[in-house]
Amino acid sequence: MTILNGTFDALTIGETVDAVFAMIGARTRGWLCTVNVATLMTMRGNAALQAFVDRATWVVADGQPIVWCAPLFGGELPERVTGIDLLDALCRRAAGEGQGVYLLGATAPLVARAMVNLRKRHPGLRVEGADGYFAKEEWRGRAEAIRASDARLLFVGMGTPRQESFIAEEWDELGVNVAIGVGGTFDVIAGARFRAFPWVGRVGLEWVARLIQEPDRLLPRYLVTNAQFCWLIANVMGQRMRQWLVPKG
Repeated sequence: MTILNGTFDALTIGETVDAVFAMIGARTRGWLCTVNVATLMTMRGNAALQAFVDRATWVVADGQPIVWCAPLFGGELPERVTGIDLLDALCRRAAGEGQGVYLLGATAPLVARAMVNLRKRHPGLRVEGADGYFAKEEWRGRAEAIRASDARLLFVGMGTPRQESFIAEEWDELGVNVAIGVGGTFDVIAGARFRAFPWVGRVGLEWVARLIQEPDRLLPRYLVTNAQFCWLIANVMGQRMRQWLVPKG
């Protein structure tokens, strides 16, 4: 279903995991996008990011406000599918099926710690990784290292839109079946940042927890994107009200 400038798949986390592993089993390839309010609004001013999301095999709602607004657009999204929850669920399945995983992003110490924690959480998980601080000239070398790892799943945590640009530009060299951009997820898995309690996410305020931890970086972004989203949704609601109030014929 389409919400503003994004087209979303009505999938639960479990259904998303099944779809990803069906693709791995079929030896086909594609990428998955988790889109929250900030990403959705950024897409409106970034044609390359909009095109990347439009070309994704799956797009899931990583934002409770998007789930809440779905009925305004004539549909329903079953639940919020966050990058961190999806990564954990996919790693659990990968450990059980013996599939390799690659983490690209964060600093070298943080990505190493994230891999250790994932191995503890999911015994038997085959996971490799590398930091996300490298120049554009090194993109091809990183892609070749990912291919050499024989990983089937790639998680890129380098922030939007850099992570999406890397996946798009190096797609033919990566070798993985499925790639997913996961933003700052590795920092949370490594324990460098905290995640809000589940109920905070359910009431649509998990962004506040992120803002508290990174105010200088996130405050300007959230002020713009949240205000823009609220304005656009208010306009849609106004249109719907006018349709209901004006008699037909």
